[in-house]
Amino acid sequence: MRILLVSCYELGHQPVTLSWPAAFLKRDGFDVELADASVKPLEGDALRGLSIVGISVPMHTALRLGIQVAERVRRASPSAHICFYGLYATLNAEYLVSTVADSVLGGEYEENLVALVRSLASGREAAMGPSLSRLSFPVPSRESLPGLEHYAHLERDGARVKAGYVEASRGCLHTCRHCPIPPVYGGRFFVVPREVVLADVRNLVSAGAEHVTLGDPDFLNGPGHALAVARAIHAEFPRVTFDFTAKIEHLLGRRTVLPELSALGCVFAVSAVESLSNAVLANLKKGHTREDVFVATRLLREAGISLRPSFVSFTPWTTLEDYADILSWVEEDGLVDNVDPVQYSIRLLVPPGSSLVTEPAMKPFLGPLVRESLSYTWSHPDPRLDWLHLEVAELVEEAATRKEDPAATFARIVKLATGRRVTPLPKGRLRPPRLTEDWFC
Repeated sequence: MRILLVSCYELGHQPVTLSWPAAFLKRDGFDVELADASVKPLEGDALRGLSIVGISVPMHTALRLGIQVAERVRRASPSAHICFYGLYATLNAEYLVSTVADSVLGGEYEENLVALVRSLASGREAAMGPSLSRLSFPVPSRESLPGLEHYAHLERDGARVKAGYVEASRGCLHTCRHCPIPPVYGGRFFVVPREVVLADVRNLVSAGAEHVTLGDPDFLNGPGHALAVARAIHAEFPRVTFDFTAKIEHLLGRRTVLPELSALGCVFAVSAVESLSNAVLANLKKGHTREDVFVATRLLREAGISLRPSFVSFTPWTTLEDYADILSWVEEDGLVDNVDPVQYSIRLLVPPGSSLVTEPAMKPFLGPLVRESLSYTWSHPDPRLDWLHLEVAELVEEAATRKEDPAATFARIVKLATGRRVTPLPKGRLRPPRLTEDWFC
């Protein structure tokens, strides 16, 4: 019985959504093959003779690519059982099982995946869905994945080093309306034992990693656990640096831990700023305000940690003044090199199952669900914002293709959106620490 797990896109990281379920399956005695289609296309013999195919879809891009993989699998191995698993599998379950999937798993899915494989191996069908049961985590199995040289690196002080990706917790305490996590986890999160995280880091360091992304949806959901993990990593690998993701709300509320995290090797933190408009932030239920963003930026700077903000630059409530405000803040606070230009083109995504679908503030703008694009359409009450989004998205894509200096791209976006000219940053400057993959959220 050939079991294949497939990842299509995981933000430039070596896919933990392959290495973890592989470890669960191996612990139960199953042989499993892993394929990262973002590194090597799946074709030919790799798709023939398959019995069970699990396709990881933790995000929208991965889902759209995963559907294409499933269609190729169905042609090459017609009798294969195709299972989609991950956040976007749950959100799009109805569409998937009516088109390309035989089953869908979500939440803490690994033990259900093992049960599914066990049932199919014995000739029985197993109906599974989302699960929020606490798991007994093995150490992720990374042996058959492509090496770290194929994935995002840390760029710092003009040099690049290999970077790994681990998770110390899953799910999230919070219920931001536009996030795909709350519809699945409902405000719950689960910690991974410190010893398991450390063993995973140990394997990554053996594979050449000098930096680790702590890729929890919010590393500071459990500050005690977060500090214990960071301390353990630093004690064993004092030269290894790390980054983490946390809400603005937590950067303020857990401010006392930031200096220690910096001392333990944190070089940057990602935070979903989303907007500086209090109206937009309230509609997204972000839990922070415009002023909180400024305070969090200062706290990180004082701790010696670089902020890398992400944005939802276009929402139904965003005005032209709001968009210009973000650009002014980035320029005036010296954050031009902290923001990947793609962030200025991000438009609010409303997938099936999103909390926004039933939100009264969203209803006046919401259009129909387009099954093929796996999202609802929406239009802005000011057509100039829809036009600006298209223009910025085209500009950013063209600039990325040419590998343009991000500061030059920023200057062109400012000119397009406001008509204002920006003094270009000097070439050859050292940029703040960053991963070489542009997409953070």
